[in-house]
Amino acid sequence: MSQIQPARQEQHQKLSRQVAKTTTAVTVGGSLMVLSGLTLAATVIGLVVATPLLVIFSPVLVPAAITIFMILGGLFAATGFGATATFVFYWMYRYTTGKHPIGADKIDYARDRLAHAAQDIKERAEQLGHQAQQQVKGTT
Repeated sequence: MSQIQPARQEQHQKLSRQVAKTTTAVTVGGSLMVLSGLTLAATVIGLVVATPLLVIFSPVLVPAAITIFMILGGLFAATGFGATATFVFYWMYRYTTGKHPIGADKIDYARDRLAHAAQDIKERAEQLGHQAQQQVKGTT
């Protein structure tokens, strides 16, 4: 019975890590995808608003150059955000499936250091708790 408990606990920890990894991937990737869409929408709205004003109040070549600049800038930004979001989704997928992408060893090292630090803090708290109990028993 005592060997079953650690196996369940380890399985629960693996499931918790998987859920945390997936949640992080969805959050980061989704945020970047939303940013990409907002940038594209802002570019289109900016063009709709600015183009008629530039055409009416400027010579023909100036608004054409500004319009082309705005179109290219918006498309490059939207494409960059979309590509970044796609790469993050791909990297997190490879990380969660255990394929060890670039940089995974640094994340694993940081996770192990945090777990070790948490274990040290837990042990220190237990030690201080025992000391406090001993002091209370000694004073009564």
